Amino acid sequence: MGAERFYTYAQKSAYVSGRSKGQLFALLFWPYVWFFLCPWTPKPFNSWRLMWLRLFGCKLHGQPFVHPRARIEVPWNLTMHDRSCLGDRANAYSLGEIELKARSTVAQEAYLCTGTHQFEDPSLPLQTAKITVGEDAFILARVFVMPGVIIGDGAVIGACSVVTNDMPAWTVCAGNPCRPLRPRRFGNIKNA
Repeated sequence: MGAERFYTYAQKSAYVSGRSKGQLFALLFWPYVWFFLCPWTPKPFNSWRLMWLRLFGCKLHGQPFVHPRARIEVPWNLTMHDRSCLGDRANAYSLGEIELKARSTVAQEAYLCTGTHQFEDPSLPLQTAKITVGEDAFILARVFVMPGVIIGDGAVIGACSVVTNDMPAWTVCAGNPCRPLRPRRFGNIKNA
């Protein structure tokens, strides 16, 4: 993961936001909108949740699914493609961009973290880097994905893994730190 993927915010100190006043205003209201209007909705009310995400700038293509108990920090930094899924208590900590490509799944309690700080600078400015989850990729429960990581198309990331680097397409990966283990194979599927 290269340093060129990171964006550093212009901040006077770690206590002063690098965001515009309009963004700060929207971020003030977004948690309340989600908390009061979405977590109580049953799964089939997905279009209701998508409507609120769209109103706050989330880029939605086709028919993605967002679980009522998913958490999204900054909705306008989230892009979801057709049939992508953000699962139960999955956390899209979208201080920077997150893109879930078509048919990708982020399972329960997975954490996609796009933010860190530039520790070499005493003011500790916020740094963000885009996380991309490829088409048909599957991120299992309680995986932690670091800023700037690209998960390849069709990759499977094993439960509780910590993903610090890009993961290759159509590969089963797991561990802390996460490593490619073997190619993803498809056996004959028989009717039971």
